[in-house]
Amino acid sequence: MSRVGVRTFLAISLIVQAQGIMFYLEPNSHKCLKEEVHANVLVTGEYEVSEALGQKTDYVIQDSKGHTLSQKEDIPHGKLLKFSFVTETYDTFEICFVSHVPNHIVPDQRGVRQEVMLITKRGIEAKSYEGLIGEAAKLKPVEVELKRLEDLSEAIVQDFARMRKNEEEMRDTNEATNTRVLYFSLFSICVLFGLSTWQLFYFRRYFRMKKLIE
Repeated sequence: MSRVGVRTFLAISLIVQAQGIMFYLEPNSHKCLKEEVHANVLVTGEYEVSEALGQKTDYVIQDSKGHTLSQKEDIPHGKLLKFSFVTETYDTFEICFVSHVPNHIVPDQRGVRQEVMLITKRGIEAKSYEGLIGEAAKLKPVEVELKRLEDLSEAIVQDFARMRKNEEEMRDTNEATNTRVLYFSLFSICVLFGLSTWQLFYFRRYFRMKKLIE
């Protein structure tokens, strides 16, 4: 693969992202997953919780400020459910699943461990071009593909601009840190030189008082 092809592949990998995960949720516990997402990005997901007699499972999606983006209580077990939201700012989002075992429904039982399947998509991967864009605009299959490639190209340009901005911020931070370290080093040298000079005169005067030197 050529260098240009590798760069294009990496850019597409950063923009078109679909993540799937499966984990176990212990009874009367909660498990959360965090993910960083840029601003103005469509995020969709599918999740399924395995059957557990008498147990209830909730899920909630919140940002770092505690705002609820999606929520559902008492999830139907064994069914594939979906969610979607659009981010407003660059933030870290948290997806939490909470298990409840009511004592009056399941007496003297600790409940069972549930299996949770979660698939999240964002960016171009989250859009359904054939279903939504094609029907709304009455586009032909070739036109739908061209629209997808157009959005992908725009997303690549935005992602490269974002990476360049992050690189500039990191470079500015490194330069500012180097400047602070240089000034601190000069200040430390001056302090040490001053202390050494003071000690020299102090011990010289002390030895003269003791008449050890003239």
